Amino acid sequence: MNSTKEVINEALKLINYSFPKSKSVIIKPNMCYYWDYSTGQTTDPNFIAAIINLLREEISPNMEISIVESDASAMKCKYAFKYLGYEKLAKQYNVGLINLSEVDSDPVRVKVKDKTIEFMVPRIIKNADLRINVPKIKYMEFTKISCALKNIFGCNPDPKKFKYHSKLNETIVALNKAMPFELCILDGIVVFGSGTSKLGLVMASEDRVAMDSAAAIIMGVNPQTIQHIVLAEEEGLGKMSFATKGMDLNYFKDKYPKRGVSEKAVLFGYKVVCALGLDKRLI
Repeated sequence: MNSTKEVINEALKLINYSFPKSKSVIIKPNMCYYWDYSTGQTTDPNFIAAIINLLREEISPNMEISIVESDASAMKCKYAFKYLGYEKLAKQYNVGLINLSEVDSDPVRVKVKDKTIEFMVPRIIKNADLRINVPKIKYMEFTKISCALKNIFGCNPDPKKFKYHSKLNETIVALNKAMPFELCILDGIVVFGSGTSKLGLVMASEDRVAMDSAAAIIMGVNPQTIQHIVLAEEEGLGKMSFATKGMDLNYFKDKYPKRGVSEKAVLFGYKVVCALGLDKRLI
């Protein structure tokens, strides 16, 4: 069995990714609530630890690394960081643990189609040399799925995020336009769908739209039916079409614990994503 770090590294090699010289790196895991990573709802801190080790090996052992999240109506970072294992991780690996709701931010106005969205952009994100998005893959009531694009909703420092729900798709796209994360690495080792299941998936892409389209297909949902993915492509954030390297997405699609969705999803090629099985030989 390959280690998590080895599989992440292999995923990055498959998309021909090389870490740029960076002094400061931001990592955004998914901490949507107080659910432990074993539920498949939140990013495993051990997965983040593997990325941290890889960064220090590939770039510099002395680089500044910060893990970021923000308060929400139903979740406070000071509790989530502790309950989800990130306080322990930060101490063990000497990385920053940043509540975006408590740092300096600047106001921005971003136009998406016919709507103008106003929010704050944390300076620590704006000023970082490299931004890494580490989402989960799961269904969401208002957006159908949650993956790379939706994970950046948590970078909005406003704790009263419910005010954006009436224009949620546009807000997700606006936040991604204002805060471009250069690399996405999906923690799909344990996932939540109709229930919790071990999927053993690691996926990487520099194109968040392509990653979300691949994730949707794995979940049995046609990405063309997901408004924020379609809108993100229209706004120039990436391409819904992609080519895969590594394992066939159908392997993971067959294993994913679906919620009885029946929309037909079709694979088509353009941008590159990769899909790797943590417990399987790479193909």
